[in-house]
Amino acid sequence: MSGPPQALVIDRLPTIGAAAVTLGVFDGVHLGHRAVLEATRVAAAARGASSVALVFDPHPDEVLRPGTIVPRLAPTEVNRSRIASLGIHHVLAIRFDPALRALAAEAFLDALSPAVELRALVMASGSAFGRDRGGTVQAMRSLGAGRGFDVVSVDPVDVAGGVVSSTRVRGGIAAGDLATARRLGVAPYLEGVVVGGDRRGRALGFPTANLRFDYAPAMPPLGVYAARLVRGGPAGQPGLVSIGTRPTFEADGAVVVEVHLLDFDADLYGMLLGVELVARLRDERRFDAVSELVEQMHLDAAEARTVLEAT
Repeated sequence: MSGPPQALVIDRLPTIGAAAVTLGVFDGVHLGHRAVLEATRVAAAARGASSVALVFDPHPDEVLRPGTIVPRLAPTEVNRSRIASLGIHHVLAIRFDPALRALAAEAFLDALSPAVELRALVMASGSAFGRDRGGTVQAMRSLGAGRGFDVVSVDPVDVAGGVVSSTRVRGGIAAGDLATARRLGVAPYLEGVVVGGDRRGRALGFPTANLRFDYAPAMPPLGVYAARLVRGGPAGQPGLVSIGTRPTFEADGAVVVEVHLLDFDADLYGMLLGVELVARLRDERRFDAVSELVEQMHLDAAEARTVLEAT
């Protein structure tokens, strides 16, 4: 075998045996990802094998271009959970680092053995992996012919005249076009730990949970959004998410993300909250009086209820 020690590829790789494998970042698990994952599930079932998704983390672009930060549609663990929910047997995080970057595609597959007995490799038709992107569909088919595995090529998914991709989803979110992101299969999502703030919201009758992120989330424009709670409390709990600098109170404040859950009041400090952004309600704005802000917040809450009840 030409591969390096297994630890360079994946930590704690379980013994899986015969497998159909796909690999990628799978950020957001959009419709294009789902097509690849479904093909992996089908390929595994047809061969009496396990289905395996290898998920790169951090994003390869951050290793290939040091200093780059790729906004993420969801944390890696959330993406892994979404993949598993689609019927994939094993969802494994792979540490993408300079050592892994230097591996040729053949060496990468070697490093999965003996834990994985490759029966099928499932790839998006235009994708490639390994050093210098040498692991193309054509190259892997040639390799598989001598090694006893098939290559399944999956065509891109087209929605509204364009290929579905994580980049396209991020672009929609950055433009505040949450509807397009949802059409591409991704509900805009933010997940963070609740940290202490100035408690100003509670004094105004709108207690908020300030989120601290352990990843770089794909953020929409500053403003107020209707949202639902996904993690950290009653699933589906309606709420408002404010993303902004709080200009009514601060002239040059940092951007903060604050979550106000409607009809819910509990101590959330230290908890991990995940919220799905459903619709953009308005731009952030500065109010001349705090009473005007409170009046607008009541209007925001009423509009959020209407929007959330309709979706």
